[in-house]
Amino acid sequence: MNRQISCLFSNNYFSFEHTIAAPLLQKHAYPWEALSEISDFIRGLGPSLDKEIYTDRGNHVYIAKSAKVAPSAQIEGPCMICESAEIRHCAYIRSSVIVGAGAVVGNSTELKNCILFDAVQVPHYNYVGDSILGYKSHLGAGAVTSNVKSDKSEVAIKGDNFALATGRKKVGAVLGDGVEVGCGAVLCPGTVIGKDSTVYPLVRVRGVIPEHCIVKGEGVVVPKQ
Repeated sequence: MNRQISCLFSNNYFSFEHTIAAPLLQKHAYPWEALSEISDFIRGLGPSLDKEIYTDRGNHVYIAKSAKVAPSAQIEGPCMICESAEIRHCAYIRSSVIVGAGAVVGNSTELKNCILFDAVQVPHYNYVGDSILGYKSHLGAGAVTSNVKSDKSEVAIKGDNFALATGRKKVGAVLGDGVEVGCGAVLCPGTVIGKDSTVYPLVRVRGVIPEHCIVKGEGVVVPKQ
């Protein structure tokens, strides 16, 4: 197997102890393979959640009692919002979403079919669709995941000398633990970013970015010192 492809295995990107979705992600070699099962995972796990900790809001919406949810937020099931998460003013959760413990979903941010690990921050005008954001990753204001190609064709994960088919027309981004994405950045469909890497503001990112790197511009990637 191509060494770069083997590096795309889920266990190279995430600390599974920091997500309630660990059983789902650990079933799959590649993280994007879990995207089609988020809804069923929530439906299956939700009824077994501790009722001292979670409230069942109906329509497969499960919200921790310690979570802070603004009255103006719109939440559609299936959805799971974990302990001490914060859902701010006018956030829109469109379904098939897991928001991890201590995560922040901010003003006018929209989520759809995605997993946010614990302590993820998407606090200002972000769109996260068909994506997985690892522990303590952060999107700066206005940064978005683009999850559909302009020609609506299947998304492939592309690196040096390989293109790995996903079988899906909708794949946003996979961010490893601790990834920092600058304000206004756009993550193109099928973007995968390794642990602790940083994307500068206003950069368009595509393909596979290694861990511990800085994306300074499109195609300009340097190791962190």
